[in-house]
Amino acid sequence: MDNFIAFCDLKRQYSRNREAFLRAIDSVCEKAAFIDGEFVKAFEAEFASLCGADYACCVNSGTNAISLALLALGIGPGDEVIVPANTFIATAWGPAYAGAKPVFVDCRSDTWEIDVNAVEAAITEKTKAVIGVHLYGMTFDVDFLLALTKSRSLYLVEDSAQAHGALYRGKPAGGLCDVGCFSFYPTKNLGAFGEGGCVTTDNETLAATVNSLKNHGIGKKNGEHDEIGFNMRMDGIQAAILSEKLKTFQTSLERRRKIASRYKSEMKHPLIAFQQDTPGAQHVYHLFVVTVDNRERFAAHLLENGIEISAHYRIPCHLQKAFAGLGYKKGDLPNAEYLAEHCVSLPIYPELEDGEVDRIIRVCNSYSGEAKV
Repeated sequence: MDNFIAFCDLKRQYSRNREAFLRAIDSVCEKAAFIDGEFVKAFEAEFASLCGADYACCVNSGTNAISLALLALGIGPGDEVIVPANTFIATAWGPAYAGAKPVFVDCRSDTWEIDVNAVEAAITEKTKAVIGVHLYGMTFDVDFLLALTKSRSLYLVEDSAQAHGALYRGKPAGGLCDVGCFSFYPTKNLGAFGEGGCVTTDNETLAATVNSLKNHGIGKKNGEHDEIGFNMRMDGIQAAILSEKLKTFQTSLERRRKIASRYKSEMKHPLIAFQQDTPGAQHVYHLFVVTVDNRERFAAHLLENGIEISAHYRIPCHLQKAFAGLGYKKGDLPNAEYLAEHCVSLPIYPELEDGEVDRIIRVCNSYSGEAKV
């Protein structure tokens, strides 16, 4: 289909910025600064500034950003970490990799963000941290969760993998809690040309520990390894690409917000519901997620009209086979389970043309709820 609208089209971004991206790659190759090195250090400084954090520690994935952050906080076997059930599974891998137990809680029915009341009910003497997820690019209610965790002497980790540039009461994601964790997976709002991640914090000791752990547990003296570490460094080409993308990053966010605004104001259908805003949050719309009465019928209707959709996330974390040993069952976390069965992610990326946005809105509004599958 000539006028097919892909859910995500990274080739458009590359074609429009090809020369700049190739120059960035060439600059790394010219200096052979392939692993860590000056390009990573330069991007770390730029990204720390974007997040309003004192330190940014680049690693090789968002998943490992979470696991290293938890290890640096001293979390390990016997500890519990509270995690929302409606998130990508990588959020839960963090505590699992650290040897801790993920404890899943439900989300709110309106914002779909982590439910503070559910968090409070789940705290035990083994709880050491809470991971809040800035879901789809919108910050969770940081003030309430920060007040709760501080009152219980718990760490609050913000999974910001989808929230580069998002704001909460005027402050950027990644600088709101004890530690922030980012992914630079290619489809993210700020995406690399491969895997990448980052830990942000104002804690100098935590930053130093993450930087040591990601680099084989290296110590201050040459040849010294203070603890069992990992090979989780970022490579120079990814950092150079990310620095290049930062030059137009705010413009791309504004385009995402413009498209989202049109969706919310022009898409009027009784069977389509939107995510409600967290008070004080400025969404960056990594994903534009709605719920519908019948996802399969809705998806078939859009596909018949040349529009591709996705679904984030079809199985909530607590019902994943990998965590079957924790004993959760269907019905335990109903809001997360409802979202998993009814959520639909619509195309939203800066390169979408206005005419394509028009068609997505028109096709969504024409959904009858009775399309054939």
